[in-house]
Amino acid sequence: MKIHVIETEYFKLDGGAMFGVVPKSLWNKLNPSDANNMCSWAMRCLLIEEGQKKILIDTGIGNKQGPKFLSHFYPHGDHSLLTSLADKGFAPQDITDVILTHLHFDHCGGAVMRDSQDRLIPQFPNATYWSTEEHWKAASFPNAREKASFLKENFIPLAEQGVVKYLKDEKDDSISSQISFIFSYGHTDCMISPVIRYGDETIIYCADLMPAHYHLHLPYVMAYDIRPLVTLQEKRDFLSQAVEQDWTLFYEHDPQKITSKVRLNDRGKYAALDYEPDFI
Repeated sequence: MKIHVIETEYFKLDGGAMFGVVPKSLWNKLNPSDANNMCSWAMRCLLIEEGQKKILIDTGIGNKQGPKFLSHFYPHGDHSLLTSLADKGFAPQDITDVILTHLHFDHCGGAVMRDSQDRLIPQFPNATYWSTEEHWKAASFPNAREKASFLKENFIPLAEQGVVKYLKDEKDDSISSQISFIFSYGHTDCMISPVIRYGDETIIYCADLMPAHYHLHLPYVMAYDIRPLVTLQEKRDFLSQAVEQDWTLFYEHDPQKITSKVRLNDRGKYAALDYEPDFI
């Protein structure tokens, strides 16, 4: 197995939304905001080579949205999904599987592209796209809180092309015997966090259960989460296992750290321990 970090562009989100009830006087020391209270965040994907399979986890925001939509999120940076894949030696047709952790636009926007006739088609023409039936239904018929995050042009074309499959449960090994999953329900219905067995290590692609290492602090729960108290319990359980089993956490949105271990500090709080596996 080989693992590649795929950096797409950065974008900006409101700092208060990303840190929830935590006062700005605290979070602004971690990820300083601009004059509009906006902070920069990564949209970082992962590519796994295993045998003939090329498995991509998440796809970033993509490039098919119009300038009005993008103006709310200030995309910036030197990378894009396709240029980063090309830098690693891969073309879109090489990808065999795409795991979509959830269908919020910043995680699945790059899954669909516009062709020369302005039709919406899969970005990766030879890939199977993986979700869960529960989450797909939630995204297709969204609640009012999440409606603006579920853009149907990002995922409905995949279903129309018949390239979507659903994971049955957390132990489903349809994609790889080396990948299992954690399903969580605080951020959105049935979000997927892939668990990757990489040699002697366990790599967790955290998605929005732990967007950045700042969120290791239990009260740091995003205002975007539909069930914040569920997130709080999920984080508590997750971090206990991360310490006990020495997991390596891979952060999708962290502007500073790609990975870390987790330890309890001298005050009994969870903290990031600097660690870079050999694929960084």
